[in-house]
Amino acid sequence: IDDEDALNEVEVNGNWTPQEKALHEARLKAKAKRRLRKSSSRNSASESFSESGDVPGGDPHSPKGKVNTNDRKSRAGKGRGLPKKGGAGGKGVWGAAGMVYEDEEPDARDPNYDESSQGDTVYATVVPEVDEKELEKMVNPIVQEYFEHGDTKEVEMLLKELNLGPHKYEFSSLAVSLSLEGKASHRELTSRLLSDLSGKLMSQSDMARAFDKMLKELPDLILDTPEAPQMLGQFIARAIADHVLPMSFLDCYKGKVDCEHARVALDRAAVLLTMKREMVRLDNVWGVGGGLRPVKHLVKEMNLLLKEYLVSGDVSEAERCLRDLEVPHFHHELVYEAVVMVLESTGDTASHMMIKLLQSFWKTGLITVDQMNRGFQRVYDELPEISLDVPHAHSIMETFVDLCYQESIITKQLRDACPSRGRKRFVSEGDGGMIKN
Repeated sequence: IDDEDALNEVEVNGNWTPQEKALHEARLKAKAKRRLRKSSSRNSASESFSESGDVPGGDPHSPKGKVNTNDRKSRAGKGRGLPKKGGAGGKGVWGAAGMVYEDEEPDARDPNYDESSQGDTVYATVVPEVDEKELEKMVNPIVQEYFEHGDTKEVEMLLKELNLGPHKYEFSSLAVSLSLEGKASHRELTSRLLSDLSGKLMSQSDMARAFDKMLKELPDLILDTPEAPQMLGQFIARAIADHVLPMSFLDCYKGKVDCEHARVALDRAAVLLTMKREMVRLDNVWGVGGGLRPVKHLVKEMNLLLKEYLVSGDVSEAERCLRDLEVPHFHHELVYEAVVMVLESTGDTASHMMIKLLQSFWKTGLITVDQMNRGFQRVYDELPEISLDVPHAHSIMETFVDLCYQESIITKQLRDACPSRGRKRFVSEGDGGMIKN
């Protein structure tokens, strides 16, 4: 018996007033109730432990005698010992089966709300920057294919897919150096490409940097292309005329060039830019355009070629001019124009000179069988119209065709296909003296 109980017994034996005695009994009842509550809570806790299969007491090191801090079962001794919320709540759980979550709008009052991160997410493909050593390997096939198809938009699309970075100006210099080793039509295509890329992928400063690099590399370019200084000068003049290079490009080099080859290139560009005659146009600086030129222009060039040949008689020069035109599919026009010139000329000089020219083209293979046949056949088809201006066209044609066959320029089949107009004659008197065709 503790001290409080002993004191109570002593006081009970004494003389208590009724109020004190009633107060004392109320205290005793309250104390008994508290003891009963404590004992009942212990019993229920032990029962819940035994139901869950855990040993009462659990881990002695756990705080306040907790058995498992991660256990999601109720520790209040209520319920059937199942997980709270049926497993649909708590941290790191997906929720109850079949539950559909709706999109939640970001709350501006959320402490983790970031205004700059809101909006549609954009995924971009990151293209690594092209290494300077690999640039030439990647650009070379693009330029070579362009020389075949001539589509500047395709080149622009391919370059956009590459991340050239600070070395993008080198594309222009590589394209120009490749065209120097190619044909005149390749240089024309390159000038057009530089014009189309200017302002879209390349700025004037990029182009100026590229041509500056080309001027410094001229001593090496001459080893493969002896005429590189003159060609580069024409490139510069054409680029300035097309507004690819700034007008002040040449002024930056005055009195500052030590290389002899670079000086030749810059002088060539300056001369072309200062010429004011209508005959010299910088859009025709390369002299040829291949199949890109209109038919009227090609016909005019071939006519000029033949007229110059009739004056000079230089077969090799005529052959060079025809090769420079680079239109082997249009050589039948030259044959046609040559034959028509023979029909319209007076005397035999033009006939013999044209036979000599066609014979040279035939032997060198510059004009093929198909092109030769097409040229003569065109003249055969138009002989009725030509004879209106040239009355003796049929007889001249027959003589010329026979000479061409003797020189083995045309085949026997083509010679026999030559149309002949029967001569008008008087028949016997029995026909009444009528003229018969």
